[in-house]
Amino acid sequence: MPHVPEPEEEHLAAIAPPQPVFHVEQALLGALLLHPHRLGDVTGIAADSFSTAAHAALFTAISTLPPPDPAEHAKNTKWLDQVLATGREQARGLTASYLHTLVQVCPWPRHAPAYARMVEAEHARRRLQTAAERLIQSVDDATHPHPVETVLAEADALTAVVDDIASRFPPRAGVLPRTAAPPPAITTDHSEAVEEEQLLLATATAHPADIESVRWLLPDDLTRPLHAGLWQCLTALARRREPVAPVTVLWEAQQRGLLDNASEPSKVLRLLAEPAGSVEHWAERALQRSLLATADHACQRISAYAGDPANTPFQLVVGARRALADISAVRARWQHATGTVPPPRPRPAPATRAGPPTTTAAHATRAARATR
Repeated sequence: MPHVPEPEEEHLAAIAPPQPVFHVEQALLGALLLHPHRLGDVTGIAADSFSTAAHAALFTAISTLPPPDPAEHAKNTKWLDQVLATGREQARGLTASYLHTLVQVCPWPRHAPAYARMVEAEHARRRLQTAAERLIQSVDDATHPHPVETVLAEADALTAVVDDIASRFPPRAGVLPRTAAPPPAITTDHSEAVEEEQLLLATATAHPADIESVRWLLPDDLTRPLHAGLWQCLTALARRREPVAPVTVLWEAQQRGLLDNASEPSKVLRLLAEPAGSVEHWAERALQRSLLATADHACQRISAYAGDPANTPFQLVVGARRALADISAVRARWQHATGTVPPPRPRPAPATRAGPPTTTAAHATRAARATR
């Protein structure tokens, strides 16, 4: 007689995700329902490793209830009824018919450890994607009073997730994500950023001696190509100890091919002739924008990697660590600029082996032995 799904089961099937991991979870739960003693072979996962609340509730019930006697379990459904009752406390849509379905879709209960490893891998991908999305949200949230500290805290949380995944799935050398990394977002010129970078360039032109104190600022930290090129001109002139003035910067810009129809000499001269504030202040502001933009691009890359189910946990770890390295590089410059470099972590004392006795009595003992 064909199986007719109950209304609750139809609802359960309707909300289940169609990804392959859903079927893997079904096979794993079916294996544990058939042979509860195989729970001891399943490691690396917990209830939150499953993709649906129903599956999580069933795994919780299986994990918390005392395992049945194998002989009794083969004769009756008493333990299965207990699992269903316990699971319904968290997922009311569970039915006896669905447990029957789980048992039917698992012809090889001995494969439970392999199924669990697949569930763990998919959970790792979801964890990474969630952590990356949290970092993206922190970058986009303009309400934080201390945006850099907030973003770096989320970056640390993301790094911790990557490290945990790496401990479970050690990366293999040279295994990169298949997913193409998204290009950096093309940002439109925000008036505040453009104005502050112009003030940086003009103030550095008026006070070239201060350029040395902001060596941590790189041309790529500026948002416009012309501004980046002019900063290169300023740092080059200061490094060569040549005169720095609007005209000398303009000449250096011409030598570097920076002037075009959009960068008329008169406009460049006017840009460099209106200093205000301090070089260090405007440089720090530019570096802050660069750090936030770098964090945004890095987590966009990680999110793209994690969003591709074709990537293995090994590939996710390698790709995520490369993206996080970009944040670390800008972070080091930010800490140097703001004087917030954390103290080095104390290294553990090297383990030493116990050597031979060196006391006077020990020497006397060895001498006495030598004369025997």
